[in-house]
Amino acid sequence: MQERIAKEIQHGRFLAQHGAGEIWNWEGQAGKLRWARRVKMLSNHLRPGMSVLELGCGIGYFTRELARSGADIVAIDVSPELLEIAKVDCAAENVRYEIQNACALSYPDAVFDSVVGSSVLHHLEIKEALHEIYRVLKSGGTIYFTEPNMLNPQIAIQKNIPWIKRKLGDSPDETAFFRWPLQRSLERTGFRDVRIDPFDFLHPKTPPSIVNRLNALGRFFERMPVASEFAGSLYIRAIK
Repeated sequence: MQERIAKEIQHGRFLAQHGAGEIWNWEGQAGKLRWARRVKMLSNHLRPGMSVLELGCGIGYFTRELARSGADIVAIDVSPELLEIAKVDCAAENVRYEIQNACALSYPDAVFDSVVGSSVLHHLEIKEALHEIYRVLKSGGTIYFTEPNMLNPQIAIQKNIPWIKRKLGDSPDETAFFRWPLQRSLERTGFRDVRIDPFDFLHPKTPPSIVNRLNALGRFFERMPVASEFAGSLYIRAIK
């Protein structure tokens, strides 16, 4: 596990130096649409006074929007370089940034109302991470995550061919999820009411002139039972 963490810290340094937003594809028109959709997925359940843990906050792309809910946000990452950017760009009175390993959290049991994150679980040792998430959640607490879907052909290629992984700016050990094994892992950990839905056919590199049309077409495919399984992402929710 320590070797994997060391690689993620090194990758965070790379992201900080070369522009995390560009590498993560949040900056273009399609990227901003995808980001805004995920913001809603991760934050619509938040309310003032809730205690929320954000895993893998990076440079705070989602943290600022989570903070608008009025919830008390603890935003963590293993990368000191990314956290320094977040502290400057996404400062808010109800946000606290901390260096933490999501697989070995320092928090007591049952302290958070919700744990959320975008594209973070696939960087982690998932069994250990789910155990820690479950441990720090209060009874009745919730999780909300968006993660890459291994059934999507591009994701499968990107996550399994090392030179493509490097070219696209991925970290060496990151992967993606098949939703049914992930659901079983969540249930074995103790989570209930587990829901995992495939979504998002809009590619982040879509030319601006056709973004709206392809976004509408993607939403159509999301409603089709078989086609939806090949969407690019998974929307994960569950209750402790």
